[in-house]
Amino acid sequence: MKAEALFWQQCSQAVMADGSVDAQRLMELVIATYRVHESDYDEIERSAETLLRENHALRGNMSALSQAFDGQQRLFEIILNNLPLGLSVFDADQRLTLSNIRFGQLFGLTQGDVTPGVTIDDLIDKMRGAEGTSARPGRRGGRHSSAAANSSSIRRREWLMDDGRIIQSMVTILADGSNIAIHADITEDREAAERITYLAHHDPLTGLPNRIHFRQQVDAALAARKPDEQIALVHLNLDRFKSINNMMGVSAGDKILQQVAERIRASAGSENTLARLGSDEFAILQTGKQQPWNVTALAEQIRRELSDLFLHGEKQLELSVSMGIAVAPGDGAETDILLKHAGVALSHAKADGRKRERFFAGEMEAQMQLRHALEADLRAAVEKEEFELHYQPLYDLSQRRICGFEALIRWNHPIRGRVAPMDFIPLAEEVGLIVEIGRWVLRQACNDAAQWPDGIKVAVNVSAIQFSNSDLTEDVSEALAAAAVSPSRLELEITESVLMENLSEVLPILHALKERGIRISMDDFGTGYSSLSYLSSFPFDKIKIDKSFVNDIADNKEAHAIMHAIILLGDALGMRVTVEGVETAAQLALLESEECDEIQGYHISPPRPAFDVPHLLSLPTNGGETYLPRC
Repeated sequence: MKAEALFWQQCSQAVMADGSVDAQRLMELVIATYRVHESDYDEIERSAETLLRENHALRGNMSALSQAFDGQQRLFEIILNNLPLGLSVFDADQRLTLSNIRFGQLFGLTQGDVTPGVTIDDLIDKMRGAEGTSARPGRRGGRHSSAAANSSSIRRREWLMDDGRIIQSMVTILADGSNIAIHADITEDREAAERITYLAHHDPLTGLPNRIHFRQQVDAALAARKPDEQIALVHLNLDRFKSINNMMGVSAGDKILQQVAERIRASAGSENTLARLGSDEFAILQTGKQQPWNVTALAEQIRRELSDLFLHGEKQLELSVSMGIAVAPGDGAETDILLKHAGVALSHAKADGRKRERFFAGEMEAQMQLRHALEADLRAAVEKEEFELHYQPLYDLSQRRICGFEALIRWNHPIRGRVAPMDFIPLAEEVGLIVEIGRWVLRQACNDAAQWPDGIKVAVNVSAIQFSNSDLTEDVSEALAAAAVSPSRLELEITESVLMENLSEVLPILHALKERGIRISMDDFGTGYSSLSYLSSFPFDKIKIDKSFVNDIADNKEAHAIMHAIILLGDALGMRVTVEGVETAAQLALLESEECDEIQGYHISPPRPAFDVPHLLSLPTNGGETYLPRC
């Protein structure tokens, strides 16, 4: 009730009967009313004070929130402008609403260019570059269609800048037509990807296409071949290049390969496709030419180019090449077949003595099939141990007696009959079976030698592959221990090809074997071009002169002089000398006069089975089934 109305009510209550106002009564009513509402006034005052306090606190909170908002705004700006990626936001009308500093930097835009409200078309006009053709198509401005307005989508755009950089934009288009985009400099990533792609299809040493790329090019050439067109494929292999790596080092070998690639490239010309297939293997694809005349001319040109000496520092090197050639469609209309047939022809070129080219012929494949059949039989022979050892005597000329035997393997096939070592040993080395065969030979030779007198030694040939693909030292130790034969009775014969394969790997093994008391001989001495250098690399116990030096020593002065020099060389180096292939009394007499240490050959005895060894040892020095020189 309002105060005025309440007062008039109180006045009416204080009127007496005569119509006058009882002042005392009115005062009492006013005081009573005041007392009734006094507590309400206190509560109001307290509420007012509370409101004042809360208002003050609210003002403080509002100030704190305002400061926090300002801090968040500053933090947002710091993050936005320090992102490594560019950021831009455009509204549905394709006008800029937000961007960071990196956005302008990436596209070469000034701060004035990127003011809010500018259209994307205006920005594109000011960019220092243009959109790349590889970018996925997208709208530059305007609203999106209703079909696209129902959901967001992501589009990629690429920009090629004037300074060579590549900028990629990933644009998220929202349902209302606005978009948010992030922008990145992908120049280094793109270059790395292109480098990876290049390396996946090219040889990093020579820059030539690799095997994968070459196959693709052959596929394309065969697919595009006209009915009357012939396509030639040349498979090239450098002869004995591995020995250059071993003698001069891989780095020097790589430099030589680069020179080889340049010479072949010059010979092949830009109209032919040249590739490097592997370590020392190359291939050439020749299209649009009359064959086989043009590919023959190409092969001759390559041979001439590679016949000139190669230079590495002050060293001069001579290289040769073998080539296999297959011509489509006659030798195959598919890439795999054409490559296979060129490889078959190459194998025949190398088997025929290297330094030549061979065209594929149908019978070559038949010969390869026979070879595969022989390989299968050889694997079975290893499992069934179809081998036996024959022994050829080593005759000591000074003591005039047999001083040992060389173990020579024989393969008795149940259907093929006796297979010559020259027919299966190279195959065994090529397919890796020589390790198992060589291990068996060592065991069997030691077991047989254990039945002989203590003074009789046994010589075993060791392949280069046994040094690289097995623990030869362990194999020798196990064979000696199992047979209880003294190491001094075992002689290991190696050819210089063993040293050529990997000199640094072989020498420690040879020294370990020699320290055990095993004798080491260099077999076929003089047949290689670096035998003398290998004699200085390891203290051999013996050198065995190849029989090719013996054939003419009785009638040819030059051959006699060479033999004389080798025997003197062995004597000067403290190495015993064994001459192989002695077949006549005249040869024997001449070697006796030269004071040769040992001889070996059919004049003494052909190789005999193990059970004949006791008989050979029991023969008198004169007469008997086997001729032995006089005492």
